[in-house]
Amino acid sequence: MRRNKVNWVVPKGVELTELDKKVLYYQNKGHEVPTRKLIKTPEQIEGIRRSGMLNTAVLDKVAEVIREGMSTAEIDKIVYDYTVSHGGIPAPLNYEGFPKSVCTSVNEVVCHGIPSEEEILEEGDIVNVDVTTILNGYYADASRMFIIGKTTPEKEKLVRVAKECLEIGINAAQPFSFVGDIGNAIEKHAKKNGFSVVRDLCGHGTGVEFHEEPDVLHYGRKGTGMLLVPGMVFTIEPMINMGTWEVFIDEEDGWTVVTEDELPSAQWEHTFVMTDNGLEILTY
Repeated sequence: MRRNKVNWVVPKGVELTELDKKVLYYQNKGHEVPTRKLIKTPEQIEGIRRSGMLNTAVLDKVAEVIREGMSTAEIDKIVYDYTVSHGGIPAPLNYEGFPKSVCTSVNEVVCHGIPSEEEILEEGDIVNVDVTTILNGYYADASRMFIIGKTTPEKEKLVRVAKECLEIGINAAQPFSFVGDIGNAIEKHAKKNGFSVVRDLCGHGTGVEFHEEPDVLHYGRKGTGMLLVPGMVFTIEPMINMGTWEVFIDEEDGWTVVTEDELPSAQWEHTFVMTDNGLEILTY
């Protein structure tokens, strides 16, 4: 078997722990493994957990007020005001030039939708609100879908199946399984329901930076991708499309990702820490 690059390096003179031995076993078998830096300390995990609590509270606040007739710019203001008033920083604001504090993605917009005074929520819309919070230097990231009023049965099913895909991905992510196990389970469920999985975007490591390794693809084969080791923190955020999985980026703003066929898309996201017993959800 072809050997991958050596990521897990134990300093000379340091006695091997049981974790070291287990990860080195997989590395020596040619599997991709994390670096030791990706294994968060208990202190870091607690910091990320606190950030996750604030991130959840922000989304709860949005859930209280989101309604027909509201502009997506109003959602942005709510996210900014609540986050800052509770000691946090909205991570998207000015990140690589992104101009707002939250991503609001309506109907055929897959992700990275930019809030606007001109974009007014209408009856039947489905909306993804994606919030990332920095609290005391730690990051937490989650998104939820909202249905505005009453929508079509097809859109309702899409939103439901997207959430089921996240839940199935959670169950597939076990200690010393692989990123590919998550994607494989998600893709199977989406296809079974007649939907497709976006391939150009993925989940990611997070916690001490906005985006870290690994890339968490939402499609793939079992036993591939990076080994999932206790102490790793990452998101799972499947983007499920009603039609084709292909997407394009709006040329005018350089951010908004739209389905190629302009059919609706839905996404749910949590941040997790891998434990010895499976994933602990750090955001809701």
